[in-house]
Amino acid sequence: MKILVVCGSGLGSSFILELNVKKALEGLGGKDAEVTHTDLASAKAEKADIYLGGAADIVNELAKDKGIIVSIVNMMSIAEIKEKLEPLL
Repeated sequence: MKILVVCGSGLGSSFILELNVKKALEGLGGKDAEVTHTDLASAKAEKADIYLGGAADIVNELAKDKGIIVSIVNMMSIAEIKEKLEPLL
């Protein structure tokens, strides 16, 4: 399974969210997933099972037919990330 974390420029916020997604996955029993981050333009051309973004305006730009799209309100909340990812794994 591939999880792609997306932000506008693919730098700071997506990297922080990627690290927190990895922590959340560890807390879910080490679910096997490849987690990477990128910018919005690149994400539109990249295939993933789950697209994760910290801003609703970013994830709304992704095509709904690409995969599962998840918006995270508080990218520092491991609990929120776990809650949103667990049913999808």
